[in-house]
Amino acid sequence: MDRLTIRRPDDWHVHFRDGPMLNVVVPWTARQFGRAIVMPNLTPPITTISAATAYRERILAAVEGNSGFIPLMTYYLTDTADIHEITKGHAEGAFFAVKFYPAGATTNSDAGVTEVKNVMHVFERMEKIGMPLLVHGEVTSPDVDVFDREAIYIEQVLSPIVREFPSLKIVFEHVTTKEAVDFVHARSSEAPGCMAATITAHHLVINRSDMFKGGIRPHLYCLPIAKRESHRLALRAAATSGSTSFFLGSDTAPHTRNAKESACGCAGIFSAPIALEKYMQVFDEENALVNFEAFASLNGPKFYGLSCNQETITLERGDADPPESVKTYEDEMIRVFEGGEPTTWRLT
Repeated sequence: MDRLTIRRPDDWHVHFRDGPMLNVVVPWTARQFGRAIVMPNLTPPITTISAATAYRERILAAVEGNSGFIPLMTYYLTDTADIHEITKGHAEGAFFAVKFYPAGATTNSDAGVTEVKNVMHVFERMEKIGMPLLVHGEVTSPDVDVFDREAIYIEQVLSPIVREFPSLKIVFEHVTTKEAVDFVHARSSEAPGCMAATITAHHLVINRSDMFKGGIRPHLYCLPIAKRESHRLALRAAATSGSTSFFLGSDTAPHTRNAKESACGCAGIFSAPIALEKYMQVFDEENALVNFEAFASLNGPKFYGLSCNQETITLERGDADPPESVKTYEDEMIRVFEGGEPTTWRLT
């Protein structure tokens, strides 16, 4: 197969940041994806209907041309979350979902949840109104090794939530371990339609050793951090299997080169300019192109109860030359994931 036409895909996990950077990165996502779930970890975080609405308008203003791109906004969960604002915002369409960051887990997550018991009443309401919960699946205790934080999260946080709220729709975002894949498979079998997971392009391509090839490679540092090769292979098997429980979520997360290459570099990989081509390359390598449309375009809408996009896109076999970096404000640069390296598929 040298050419593939599929329904226009969606990206179910993106970071657009704000200000001048937002204007630079939004068009890269909008040019290929019909919809995107937008993360709320700004400073200050998105915790009100008015803030979500204003942020959505800034995103739409940054879209180039008439792409029809639709941003889906999320509420940033805190210990003092306003359950009435969440309910009202969901009913009005201002909040598509709630994002649960453990405090200190990743970029701009210090305002996140310190103990899950503080927000159990929120989950109860969300279960009743059918509002999805999106989880960053890591514990943050300094006693837990960074490579074990996802597995421990399943045991200490996610499993109790599932037991307490069996009908709550949960997306385990950017899974990175075999334990997470196995948990999603098991939960999806027990309660179809209640559990799904997104998988990033970069976690399908790199393992933890890649961060140290020839020295420290800060542009491959992300959270959750890439794990050992056995976990990468488990992710590839899950993504390409045809299972409806897994779908595309790039977790594209831009930082300037100065921020990434500093003494305390920021976590995040900017993959938007090349994400779809990287996913396609993985499916090709796994001899699973027949399952690519489901992963990229069908499974996400099905889980969220949305219609699939009616437009189509076409990818064809052949080298593409992605930019090494993207210029942002004041001559700052954002390094693209594996930017400058030819891909074997290109978006026509």
